[in-house]
Amino acid sequence: MPPPVPQLAVLPPLPEAPRFFAITPERKALLNTIRYAEGTWKQGHPVGYRVMFGGSYMPSLDRHPNRVNYTSGYASAAAGAYQFMPFTWNLVVQKLGLSDFQPPSQDQGALFLIQRRGGLPLADRGELSPELAAKLAPEWASFPTLAGNSYYGQPVRRYDELRRFYEDNLAQLRQNGVEQWENVAIRQVPRCNDNSLSCRLDSIGYRGQSRLPSDVQSY
Repeated sequence: MPPPVPQLAVLPPLPEAPRFFAITPERKALLNTIRYAEGTWKQGHPVGYRVMFGGSYMPSLDRHPNRVNYTSGYASAAAGAYQFMPFTWNLVVQKLGLSDFQPPSQDQGALFLIQRRGGLPLADRGELSPELAAKLAPEWASFPTLAGNSYYGQPVRRYDELRRFYEDNLAQLRQNGVEQWENVAIRQVPRCNDNSLSCRLDSIGYRGQSRLPSDVQSY
């Protein structure tokens, strides 16, 4: 009787590994400019990551607060340094696998939204062009369209004001240096096409685990 042929166990696909973006001076300056436009800059203090719409502060950064706040004529559940709406943050969590609302997670979420709007290549040029501001206008109402208006008819910052803040902030960041995070978001791994065990595992969805460096949480 011939010996049994080894069988490859078919395992369910593992969840896709979280994807993270590098923080360069150019990207950090744009993130800070968004905070400035959204009213959460707070002179760069981390308390800006706790700001909810209307100016109050969330007590915890364990998760998005998902709470509607009211001002004269407006109501919104936007929260955090980049004023994420709950449904937008849910999309970020789904795509990046984030587990909290801490400052590094918020930065990553904002970079994901910039990329989603097609603005990351423009951001990496090191200038806040009118085209870049317009690409971000549908995401952040405080950013002007090419016509100089808010995409949503809300109060908007002038382009010249944002560009001036961006250029000053970028100069400071380049002088002082900015931490770099490993950029696994754009790393392309070529797919194999032979009949090896590793290729067959890859074909059923296996992915190696990626995670943030251990020092990222010490913001």
